[in-house]
Amino acid sequence: MTELKSDQFEMRRLESLSNTIFGVAMTLLAYDLPKAAVFTTAPDWNDLARVYSGKLAGFALSFIIAGVFWISHHRRLARQPVGSRGMVILNLFFLLSIVLLPVTNGLYTNYSMSSAVAVLYGLHLTAIAGLNAWLWWTILRGWGREIMASMFPLAMFIPGTIVAAFAPHIAPFVWFIAFGGLLIQRFYVAPNPSAGT
Repeated sequence: MTELKSDQFEMRRLESLSNTIFGVAMTLLAYDLPKAAVFTTAPDWNDLARVYSGKLAGFALSFIIAGVFWISHHRRLARQPVGSRGMVILNLFFLLSIVLLPVTNGLYTNYSMSSAVAVLYGLHLTAIAGLNAWLWWTILRGWGREIMASMFPLAMFIPGTIVAAFAPHIAPFVWFIAFGGLLIQRFYVAPNPSAGT
């Protein structure tokens, strides 16, 4: 193994920290879900739907967001075994945005019809996606499949946040599209121009 320069860091240490942060943040997302104590008697299906319907949707959205960004972060760190001080600091800001996800998720699942809360949540999602895209750009330094994949959620979160200001009940559908596009791109195989018809 080559010796590190004084301003270089092994990214595998950052990967260990990031796995812990993602794990804790994703676990804390469930903390705001209603507990059994909210029911005074055994709940029926209507009670369960009333108590959990909106909260489970917000939890699912945030969990999917955290999971997709964890995958992206893991793939990015695998491509970069050594990083500069600036790269480590930028990664720490990205991890800070993940740590805050349970906070904005808690607000959003409790007050999803508030345009102020929906916009705050949308701005947070936009910040996460923006930092993720910036980190990919610092590694690849050019347009390509990975850059486009990292920009797609950003392109969906921005209009979703604008929609949240006027119609907070519609914004989650726009935010979900961000990850539907990534799944489509993941399974899309570009046609081979050299193949005959």
